[in-house]
Amino acid sequence: MAEDGKAGHARYTYRLRVSSKARTALLPEWDRCRWVWNQCVATSRAAHKAEEKCGPAALDRMLTGWRGEHEWLRAGGSVPQQQAVRDFATSRTKALKDMKARLPVLRRSGMPRFKKRAVAHPTLNYTRRGFRLKDARLCLAGGISLTVVWSRELPTDPSSVRIHRDSLGHWYASFVVRTEPQPLPSTGAAIGIDWGVKETATTTSDDHDLPHPEHGRKAAGKLAGYQRMMARRKPLRGQAASKGYRKARRQAAKAHKKIARQRQDTARKWAKRVVTDFDHLAVEDFRPKFLAKSTMARKAADAAISATKHELITMARKHGRDLRLVHPAHTTMDCGRCGARTKHALPLSERTYTCTACGAVSPRDKNSARVMLVRAGLDPATADRVRPGGPPARQAA
Repeated sequence: MAEDGKAGHARYTYRLRVSSKARTALLPEWDRCRWVWNQCVATSRAAHKAEEKCGPAALDRMLTGWRGEHEWLRAGGSVPQQQAVRDFATSRTKALKDMKARLPVLRRSGMPRFKKRAVAHPTLNYTRRGFRLKDARLCLAGGISLTVVWSRELPTDPSSVRIHRDSLGHWYASFVVRTEPQPLPSTGAAIGIDWGVKETATTTSDDHDLPHPEHGRKAAGKLAGYQRMMARRKPLRGQAASKGYRKARRQAAKAHKKIARQRQDTARKWAKRVVTDFDHLAVEDFRPKFLAKSTMARKAADAAISATKHELITMARKHGRDLRLVHPAHTTMDCGRCGARTKHALPLSERTYTCTACGAVSPRDKNSARVMLVRAGLDPATADRVRPGGPPARQAA
């Protein structure tokens, strides 16, 4: 089960058994939704050049016109096409909001782009009026019937469903349902968490540090072999891929999928242990996107900081824990005991923090974890002595 972004909602994902008849219906439906998305992108860019507004209401009206002009578009369901327009509008609004807030380029959400058929994986979204569950089968608008592998029961009736296909060609149905919090026994303890590359998570509790699992490094040799096989068999432009190329591509996709599942499993188990042992969590609101262009890109990607942070927030929300996101500015320069700030930023090679004011000496990441705890207001003994000026912590769960 993966939690949704909204409080009180969760996603229950199930594997689908898709017949050849259902597959031949789903793929054209995806082509129609992809065409609608690309039309929205083109319309938005044209409106931007003409300095005109292009909101969700205008795109909805355009969708009505597009369906009236094209008979092949009317042959598909209106619900997934409307959801494609709404998803586009949400993505565009988020990008405009980040630009208006003058966030750094590496922290901004990008503007929606065209979806290419050979790159984008099929994804269809249906609201409640576009699907129903009948005799343990999922029936979609347009007469599409799918067999669901019910690995667990749905707690309540779903409000929406997302049908998607992964890189291995497996189909899944992700239902959004309303759930109630599952509170855990209170412990009265608090923990500060700092993200890093050498260790994925360093905390104020030595027993809850998360070492770098290195799942990607362990599978790098096998993955490189599959990629070399793909390179040798890569078809020329305009030619169909050979059987050997398709086999190598599938093996590479399976390796990537296994790594992703290992990272998610490690993150979930660690997050559950932290949430079980602590009532209050002060977490660094770290955005590791900029690391992709640094010399630590490969190791940072293997650490899966974003995925681990997401699982921690999800687990805290699920069990009703108090999680506060702390802005990472100057957390490596402040002292976690007296709040004094160094005059210069510490180089990455310097792994020990020494405070020139109080003389405290501690590992650099441990000091940062304690700064998180104090900045979030979860360490009353030293909260009045912490240097002010940092952005306040925000509630995440």
